[in-house]
Amino acid sequence: MRAPHLLQSLAGLCTAKRCARWWQEGVAGLSLASMTIPQVLGYARIAGMPSVTGLYTVLLPLMAFGVFGSSKHLVVAADSATAAIFSSALSEIAPLGSSYYQDLVGMVALLSALFLLMARFFKLGFLADFLSRTVLVGFMAGVGVQVACAMLVDMLGLSISSRNTVVQVWSLFQLLPHAVPLTAACAFGASLFLWGAERLNKAVPWALLVVVCGIVCGWALPLQAHGVSLVGPMAGGLPKLHLPHVAWNDLLALLPVATSCVFVIIAQSAATARAAANMFNETVDENRDILGLSIANLAAAVSGTFVVNGSPTQTAMALKAGARSQLAQGIFSVLTLCVLLFFTAPLRYLPHCILAAIVFNVGVGMVNVGALNRIRRESPGEFWLALITGAIVLGLGVEQGIFAAIALSLFRHVRHSYKPHTLVLKRDPKTDLFEAEPVKPGTQSEPGLVIYRFCADLFYANCATFVDEITLLTQPPVTCVVVDASAITDIDYSAALAVRTLLADLAQRRVHIIFGRVSQYLHADMKRHCISDIVGEENIFPQLHTALAAARLHNQTGVKL
Repeated sequence: MRAPHLLQSLAGLCTAKRCARWWQEGVAGLSLASMTIPQVLGYARIAGMPSVTGLYTVLLPLMAFGVFGSSKHLVVAADSATAAIFSSALSEIAPLGSSYYQDLVGMVALLSALFLLMARFFKLGFLADFLSRTVLVGFMAGVGVQVACAMLVDMLGLSISSRNTVVQVWSLFQLLPHAVPLTAACAFGASLFLWGAERLNKAVPWALLVVVCGIVCGWALPLQAHGVSLVGPMAGGLPKLHLPHVAWNDLLALLPVATSCVFVIIAQSAATARAAANMFNETVDENRDILGLSIANLAAAVSGTFVVNGSPTQTAMALKAGARSQLAQGIFSVLTLCVLLFFTAPLRYLPHCILAAIVFNVGVGMVNVGALNRIRRESPGEFWLALITGAIVLGLGVEQGIFAAIALSLFRHVRHSYKPHTLVLKRDPKTDLFEAEPVKPGTQSEPGLVIYRFCADLFYANCATFVDEITLLTQPPVTCVVVDASAITDIDYSAALAVRTLLADLAQRRVHIIFGRVSQYLHADMKRHCISDIVGEENIFPQLHTALAAARLHNQTGVKL
């Protein structure tokens, strides 16, 4: 009799959990809308497009990625990096905001969608594998500081044309005496309120409350008369679906612009999705995300808006609001639809400084001080790589910071491969077991025998270390060396030349060499590079103990096997 009651209890528990999840995602979607809708209006201004097109970026494109993408957390919408790329290039072809300019912008989104589809076909999602967690922390911190510095300009009521963070900060200090007092008071008051309220209860959509209060104050009080700027009037309604029309010559000119956007979209979206997934020990399918981004940009092109991207800022907003799936983004899209249909008029009264305060807090939150401290304690070298990545984002820009993150991740890997760990296995007289010791002249594993372990693949940059250390270890009275090749799976052409030269030198000095723990991949390379012909197949073993037995037999008999 207890079983039915137990099942009913479990069913009720599952229903309660489902309701709690829906409530959490709904509140997150509401908070995300309150923070992001004003922000995308600002991105539309950067893009040189009508304000309403910023809202269009979080309507169909966001829904499209939610259906076709794999990331649970990535928010795909307008982004300052891509907006800056195409606006600076297209402004030379047509005036900002003109009808033809809007067609050019739509065509860039359409070309980006096609290029992303090609990238999905060639499975370029592997680029995300070159982003280590260390540089991702630095990248997100750099983006956070960049966003916070940019928002400080609006929070003080100033105007700075440069998008470079270093120039912005320098100009900010110069223009500080010209800050608008009421603008600064409203902005920093809102920022302090959000900082304290979110620590009191993160479940409440405080940002929405701040936006509503800002709109009410902008409507009821003469803020503009005291220098506080408002968003201003904007059109509403649904987007008209159409394909952009562009002249052939201009279409050719758009190809490099779209290509630049695609590189930034892939790298930045992969970096952001990977960083968000790492927070929850999850995985993402980068190639499926590229497909989702392609469909999202196609939706942007036909709905009259501009290129969309996986936004670090808005993804951080979603996580901060408590979003744990694309359900929150879907709710956000529905809310955007409601705003487009019914609530565009009130947005005109929203002060820019309130928007800046909300985004400023998000930017500060993107700097994960705890993660940076953990990296500093555990790996100081990687800590500096993270700081360098963040500094590049600040000094050169987000897109350069992404490629720097990839380059630094590769540099770290190559550095370890260039200077790999090398060891000599030496018998411990107490335990009679082999223990690893550093490579030193005169070290022997057994009388006349050295067991040498090289802990990396052999390639052009580290083969000199392999040759030099074996030469160092095989001085008299050593007559045989066993190479523990368990970590070697590949030999390139340059390393093969060096190894063949080493084998010739060892043969001339009558030092016998045996390879143990040789994998099938290494064996294939040794055959291809004719190394196995010189060493002899009888001196290549898949296990170390058989290689060691052959070496001992050689030392006993003095005869090459």
